[in-house]
Amino acid sequence: MLRTAFIEAIDDIRSNIVLRRVVERLERGDVNGAIAAMNLDEAAFRPLEEAIRQAYNGGGVATVEQMPALRDPSGLQVVLRWDARNLTAETWLREHSAQLVTNIVADQQVAICAAFSERLARGSNPTRTALEVVGRVNRVTGRGEGGVIGLTTLQSGYVARARDELLSGEPDQLRAYLNRKRRDKRFDRTITAAIRDGKPIPTNLVARIIGRYSDSLLKLRADTIGLHETFAALGASKDIAFQQAIAKGAVRAEAITKGWKHTPQDHPRVQRVVDADNSRLDRFIVIVFVRHRPPVSDSGGLNSQRCNHCLVFAFSRLQSW
Repeated sequence: MLRTAFIEAIDDIRSNIVLRRVVERLERGDVNGAIAAMNLDEAAFRPLEEAIRQAYNGGGVATVEQMPALRDPSGLQVVLRWDARNLTAETWLREHSAQLVTNIVADQQVAICAAFSERLARGSNPTRTALEVVGRVNRVTGRGEGGVIGLTTLQSGYVARARDELLSGEPDQLRAYLNRKRRDKRFDRTITAAIRDGKPIPTNLVARIIGRYSDSLLKLRADTIGLHETFAALGASKDIAFQQAIAKGAVRAEAITKGWKHTPQDHPRVQRVVDADNSRLDRFIVIVFVRHRPPVSDSGGLNSQRCNHCLVFAFSRLQSW
């Protein structure tokens, strides 16, 4: 759901760009004006924020429903509900969503600015520069393809270098492109033939190849955001649901223990939890050099390389009450 929401936000941005406005500003050398004309608004990512909200509330409701039946000292059942309007719950959701969207838009602006500046510095004409950054519209599907919108600054750099490799006509550079894991392998025979025959790849074909490569990187970005933000929303809601139970007096903090699990896969991460199993809920967990409150609820202050695609999650267990 989160992955789809991110892709829809990017499609919305691309479909509403008036290419001519971008080109006009590039013709004047106004890179900032060209970026402003693309309307990279945080409002475009409201569907992503809504998807996070649904995952977050779903995790809180599920956590409460899975708790064992609780009774007060007189033996009467204690009713617990997930309170999405709780101050702590609302604060996490608001701050996390806002920070995520702000970071996405800010990184996007940096990536596009670098792409525009680099291409104009090389002498590329404004129209071609705009197309390489914005992408082209598929006449069959009516959707935008290629470009660097939605990619991180790092991924945008990958696209630029891949384009240089294909346009170079140098065998070593073309072979370097064939080592890119996210390339569209359907073009491999064409590139291999260019290496064998010593002929350059036509510019329009390079644009198609790079467009598919860019789309593959965008899918990777969407997968990464979908996975990480789902884990973050579910993890935070579980943690806060237990905090709400403690605040209501239904559970003692010392009766709740935490631990870590890893989803089934062949090669789990090398990082290991230092003080994980059967630790009290209110204690910190130390992972390598990173200290954070369980579960992983956001990437603020965490090394993104340790956080993205992480399939380790915290769980809480009610031992007694």
